[in-house]
Amino acid sequence: MLKKTLAALAIGSALLTAGQAMAADYVIDKEGQHAFVDFKISHLGFSYIMGTFKDLDGKFSFDPAKPEDSKIEVNVRTASVFTNHAERDKHIASKDFLDAAKFAEAKFVSTSVKSTGKNADGKDTADVTGDLTLHGVTKPVVVKATFLGEGKDPWGGYRAAFEGTAHIKRSDFGPMKDLGPASDALALYITFEGVKAK
Repeated sequence: MLKKTLAALAIGSALLTAGQAMAADYVIDKEGQHAFVDFKISHLGFSYIMGTFKDLDGKFSFDPAKPEDSKIEVNVRTASVFTNHAERDKHIASKDFLDAAKFAEAKFVSTSVKSTGKNADGKDTADVTGDLTLHGVTKPVVVKATFLGEGKDPWGGYRAAFEGTAHIKRSDFGPMKDLGPASDALALYITFEGVKAK
């Protein structure tokens, strides 16, 4: 009886370990520049300024069978802001806005993932809740995420890709130059490929 019990425990432990091992760790492909954090913000209520951050990295853990167990961390160097206008980029990085000299990095760290079904293209979707630290302030943010796919790449690696959108208010992240109520809302678009860690 004891032998049977021990055998059952061993098998159960092995199955549990196998299930836990399904989640894979990935590094966001910064070297190949297959990662983007873009933004869109109203300019004085007239038109829009669109930009991106050229220097970022991150990592995530993902199991398509258990997406709710996924975790992600993205780090953005704020001085790398790019809006296709050098003087404006300097201004955005200055004390008036991002204050990149003092707050060199923005960071998003997930705290939970909730599956939300599929989109019109049949792709799996989820709400990724996490803590966004920007301008020295940390606030919860929800990213509406879509799993774009996974598979082998031509270089012998294995990739998984996602995209997501989020909306934040600049006023939630400490005092910045006031450009009117229309310029408080900031839309974010994030997309990236991760390469499975070896």
